[in-house]
Amino acid sequence: MARTSSSARPTPDRNVPGLIVKFGNYPLHHGGVGAIRSLGRLGVPMYAITEDRYTPAAVSRHLTRAFPWPTTGTEEPERLVEGLLRIGRRIGRPTVLIPTDEEAAVLIAEHQDELSGTGTGFGGFLFPRVEAELPRRLASKQGLHELCVEHGITSPAASFPESTADIVEFAATACFPVVAKNREAFTRRKRPAVNGTTRIETPEGLLTLARDWGERPGVILQEYLPREQAEDWIVHAYFDGDSVPRAMFTGVKVRSWPPHAGMTANAYVVDNPELADLAARFIKQIGFTGVIDLDLRFDRRDGQYKLLDFNPRMGAQFRLFESESGIDVIRAMHLDLTGRAVPEGEQRAGHRYVVENIDLPALLAYRRSGYTTPHAPTRASGTELAWLAMDDMKPFFTMLARFVRPGAKHLYQLWRTHRRGSTTTK
Repeated sequence: MARTSSSARPTPDRNVPGLIVKFGNYPLHHGGVGAIRSLGRLGVPMYAITEDRYTPAAVSRHLTRAFPWPTTGTEEPERLVEGLLRIGRRIGRPTVLIPTDEEAAVLIAEHQDELSGTGTGFGGFLFPRVEAELPRRLASKQGLHELCVEHGITSPAASFPESTADIVEFAATACFPVVAKNREAFTRRKRPAVNGTTRIETPEGLLTLARDWGERPGVILQEYLPREQAEDWIVHAYFDGDSVPRAMFTGVKVRSWPPHAGMTANAYVVDNPELADLAARFIKQIGFTGVIDLDLRFDRRDGQYKLLDFNPRMGAQFRLFESESGIDVIRAMHLDLTGRAVPEGEQRAGHRYVVENIDLPALLAYRRSGYTTPHAPTRASGTELAWLAMDDMKPFFTMLARFVRPGAKHLYQLWRTHRRGSTTTK
């Protein structure tokens, strides 16, 4: 379902590098490694901002150079912009920016003139030009909900409490379970209310969690869509300056970790023209340009796709999707921004993507619950692993070396959250 404009194989401009931009401490990010491999295999020089010199991305053989820059995601924007410009001057030529988190995507959009100007000393960065306020609004759970209402896109019913009193009132009238999410991208690191998307079973559980949220809780309380009557779908795409899809892909999420939460552990490419059309119409209406990663849940009770999350940047699992002509969303963006044609080609239906370090615990959890995904193919037409690649082995072994401690910590946090009367889920 890749919609593009030529039948040739991708021929990138190898004089224009790519830079992976990430803010915050999450060194085990397979999406960044995937982007480095995707363009690096085509001969594009690749650079990356990393936490240190020993992250999986930093040791990839397809990386020209890592720029170790520990950040928290809570720094003042001016400091982050100056840091990016400093890296750009060290690269020394115009470079395509590839953000891997909402903080980076929002920063780039809100400082387009500074980052792209000729006064940068290296010719400026290349990135899709977009209305400056739009990525922040899309990354905000409240902003996204309001856009869905404005443009007739179905999303779960939601409440946005402004005070403890609002939460007490909600707990007295809402139908449980409900879902709590951090409301804004930039506050999730400074003042996170929950450790990710969290299902809350009872009013008492909500009130217990709310004790730590303060007088102005930064949460959205959302209708829970029962997993037994729903199915999780994903859309990845790249839209050009006219909000026209130059690459469009759809797939179904089979497993995630934590179970039924945001991080895809196992997914398949599945053709879904209805979903692709819904995404294309919404993007055209709001005028977005660039790479997107959408999470939707198909609700069997009313037969509707409900938009859960809009990530205005590449998704970690983007390498699930590649067209028969070798195009993924990162290659499409690089080609388009450098004035090259984006080859046409259908998506590889039935292809599978597996994130090795999280799919095994996810598999065990899903087997216990008995949950299945009806639209998942019974047999994969091919498999792409997030970490292991025969031409680039070091990221896999570096991931293994760094996974043990954070993996154990995450399991402990899940157990603790469960003991407090809620479950991290979507």
